[in-house]
Amino acid sequence: MTTQPLLHSLPLFPLGSVLFPGGFLPLRIFEVRYLDMIGKCHKHGAPFGVVGLTQGAEVRVAGAAAETFTEIGTLALIRELESPQSGLMQIECIGTQRFRVRASTLQKHGLWTAEVEAIADDVAVTIPEDLVHTATALRRLVDTLEARRSAEGADGLRLPVREPYSFDDCGWVANRWCELLPLQNSLKQRLMELDSPLMRLELVSDLLARGGFSD
Repeated sequence: MTTQPLLHSLPLFPLGSVLFPGGFLPLRIFEVRYLDMIGKCHKHGAPFGVVGLTQGAEVRVAGAAAETFTEIGTLALIRELESPQSGLMQIECIGTQRFRVRASTLQKHGLWTAEVEAIADDVAVTIPEDLVHTATALRRLVDTLEARRSAEGADGLRLPVREPYSFDDCGWVANRWCELLPLQNSLKQRLMELDSPLMRLELVSDLLARGGFSD
């Protein structure tokens, strides 16, 4: 069994949301601790790590509880960056690979860095017949959103699901539903951490059935 390499001193961005591999993440950056970090990541084409907050707030406030975060997160790679004014960045990122935090350090200026171990990507698993309805419902939703975007023009609706689409893959379909469904972050985190993409999709199918989304 091979050991995954450690990525030393990966900058972390604790958020009150869960990023899945293949997921889309827009962010407005205005805190000093993140402006420099994002600028460097964008310049060098390097990722940063998104981890879910379990205590504390995304924006530091004097007297607030210390930040704590999940052990498993997802690398975010910056695809677009705009700086409409001094002290503000607007970025769009894509989730890539999951990782496990092995050690973390809070720097003097408030930025967390960590040594992390990469978690293997989901194995590609074709959707079994009894779960095809999850992909069908997702395709219908994406088609509807694309039609709305076309009607509104290029500057209209921003799709929460980005190409390339993989409607025949368990992990991809499960991840997109996890992002779209109104689930608690703690549940999204547990689903993201599952090693089996098939099990993740089976659980998503149950959630869709309960919510009446799978008809």
